[in-house]
Amino acid sequence: MENILEQYKSVTEKDVKTWFKVGTPADFPEDSGACIKYKTKQIAVYNFARTGKWYATQNLCPHKMEMVLSLGMIGDKNDIPKVACPMHKKNFSLEDGSNLAGEDLKIATYPVKIEKGNVYIGFSD
Repeated sequence: MENILEQYKSVTEKDVKTWFKVGTPADFPEDSGACIKYKTKQIAVYNFARTGKWYATQNLCPHKMEMVLSLGMIGDKNDIPKVACPMHKKNFSLEDGSNLAGEDLKIATYPVKIEKGNVYIGFSD
């Protein structure tokens, strides 16, 4: 299972080599998440309509090793946008993937852009 987790590494916008088209904004529920697949990765895409921002993270919960983060509730904690894992309620920052309880477990994040009516996720491969 650890091999699955190792394929998820955060990508910054400056490291993007591929902008992968995942759909249109209408394809994603407002103030919620949905899952897309890129190569062997499952990526959770969040349309945070309340703030007008989009986020993408690994869909894999690093604690329970289940593909569930796209089903988690989004919100904010101390003004940090976050997702709560639906299995154990651990909160992860949508901005940098850190565990908001200060624990070691964190998640990978990916840049998102909306361009010409399409949603794109940035990958470094």
